[in-house]
Parts: sequence; structure tokens; C-alpha cells
Amino acid sequence: MGTAAEPQFHVLAVDDSLVDRKLIERLLKISSYQVTAVDSGSKALEFLGSRGNNGRSSSDPVPSVSPNDHQGVEVNLIITDYCMPGMTGYDLLKKIKESSSLRDIPVVIMSSENVPSRISRCLEEGAEEFILKPVRLSDVNKLRPHMRRTKKLKTHQQEPREDSERHGEIRSQPARQHELEIQQSQHHPSQQVPQHQQQKSSNNNKRKAIDAEEGLSPDRARTRYSGVATF
Repeated sequence: MGTAAEPQFHVLAVDDSLVDRKLIERLLKISSYQVTAVDSGSKALEFLGSRGNNGRSSSDPVPSVSPNDHQGVEVNLIITDYCMPGMTGYDLLKKIKESSSLRDIPVVIMSSENVPSRISRCLEEGAEEFILKPVRLSDVNKLRPHMRRTKKLKTHQQEPREDSERHGEIRSQPARQHELEIQQSQHHPSQQVPQHQQQKSSNNNKRKAIDAEEGLSPDRARTRYSGVATF
């Protein structure tokens, strides 16, 4: 039997440089990723369902939005340049991690400058990787484990919810069966034998058993208690 094909992952690439953006897009497609490329952090947030600042201060959290809001496309990873006008890659990273619905998407930072303090700050904020430009195919190959881990975590989070729903249905079946039995007994009262008739039948059976032990036939048993002597 052949192994099941791995699902195609979708990567959102963010870079203001056309040359660098085309390079990362080509490398991602060579690695069989689905790619969406944008030239700014604000457009990345727009694609994800948020509108960026919209008059909010940098300390305000991004609104709670779904990563599937844009035409039903799920984003499995974001790779962004660090130095961009307007919103830097670090600012985009912070907004992603501040969002309750986006924070689980892995974020990778790219930069042409090897600045240790910059690298540390991005990793502390939640970036999965910090890649130095020019990006190589070996760098792109490092992305897949991050997407696999996130996909597996999402699947495990859904399973307890599905199990709980199934168990709820199973627990409700005995209650429905009991209710059905009560309804059937109410619709057919004639099938129920009154208690005094059950008692009378039990007494008759006991009397027949006593007579049988004494060797009396049913007819003789009746004359025995009639009070009339027979010759």
C-alpha cells in the first residue's frame, strides 16, 4: 500500500523588494508550497482578515480574526522581511502573536543584516526562524517541520471536541429509549393486568396445588367445601 500524499501547505510571503519577493516565491514553489506574495505588512494583515493599524496605536491588539477569512484559504506559515517601510517584519510578527486567532501561525523572519540583538528580539517575540538573505533552498526546507507541527496540534485540538459530541449522543440514547417505553405503555393500558386480578389468580393456583397433594380431584375438592354430605 502507498503512503498518503502530504497536504500542500500554503505560505504567505511578505517583502517590499520585488527581486527578493520573486526569489522567495520561486523557491517556495520549487518545494511544492502554495504561495501568496504581498509587498507590505499591512497587505499581509488584510489578506489574513485584519486591516492593520486603522487608527490604533502600536500597543493595541489586532482584532480577533480567522486565518481562513480570505476566500477560505488557510495560511500555514508566514515568512516576512524584517526591514520594510511603514510596518516592519517585527511589527507584523507582534500583531500576529497578539491575535487570538492568528498566533498559532508560524512566522519566519528574513533579513540581509546579521544583527544579534535583532535576531534575539524576533525569536523572543515568537518567530520560529531568523534567516539571513539571500534565502537558499536549504533554508526553505527548514519551514516544513514548523507547518507539520502546527497542523498536528490543530488536529489534536479538534479530536476531543468531536469525541465529546459523540459521547453526548450515546448518553442520550438510553434516555430516549426509556421515554419511548413509557409512551408505549400509556398508549396500550389494556395490556396491563390489574393488581387484584393478579392476586386472585395466584390464590387459585395455590388452592389447586394443595388439592393435588391430598389426592383430590377438582370436583371432589369443590364438594368437600360445600357443606353437603354425599353417599
